[in-house]
Amino acid sequence: MLDPAPQNSEAGQESGTGGSGLTSSSDATASAAAVGAIHPSAVSPIKRSIDLAGSVVGLLALGLLFLPIAVAIKLDSLGPVLYRQQRFGLQGKPFTILKFRSMVQNADALKAVVQNEANGLIFKNKQDPRITRVGRFLRKTSLDELPQFWNVFRGEMSLVGTRPPTQDEVSRYRPHHWQRLSVKPGITGEWQVHGRSTVKDFEQVLKLDLRYQQRWTPLYDLVLIWRTLIVLLNKTGAY
Repeated sequence: MLDPAPQNSEAGQESGTGGSGLTSSSDATASAAAVGAIHPSAVSPIKRSIDLAGSVVGLLALGLLFLPIAVAIKLDSLGPVLYRQQRFGLQGKPFTILKFRSMVQNADALKAVVQNEANGLIFKNKQDPRITRVGRFLRKTSLDELPQFWNVFRGEMSLVGTRPPTQDEVSRYRPHHWQRLSVKPGITGEWQVHGRSTVKDFEQVLKLDLRYQQRWTPLYDLVLIWRTLIVLLNKTGAY
């Protein structure tokens, strides 16, 4: 049985967390609902069918790789195999995202001494010392995100969408930022095929998210999935 993972065991791995003035889940949901309507992609039966098919394939891959990855994580550092963290999805609805743990157990406490190399509401550091040896490999190959296929299967995420923000991020959203949450968050998206971790400005992330909404069709999702596979094979832009 897996060790129970604290909800914020790696808080701050993608964005700053632990700040003051956080909004509650209900406040975040209300703010998002007041800003914009749901994007057609979020209610498309074709997109949902693609998500279900893709998540089943992803969960099969997870089943095959879970044991060796879990053993590697346990041998490399103390802490749980999986971590759970609250993120915000369609129109600000909170959900619990799943990932393989890629940071040391006390990553949240150490975040204050790590320099943020990004601008805006995201946190990036190419040489983040909190990332474990196994974690760096998992991130480079995106294997740390395999458990998110369960989120896709449950309908909380999509294969393609926006990067799901943390509570600290949404607590600092301006009105125009909420537009990115009119679609479901995705395992991949425009940011994955246009730089991944090298995208270090939140407003650029927002522009990519809005471009996805403008261009979206089920076929465009398939194009982005294919381009993501190419990026992963080339190991481009991740750290």
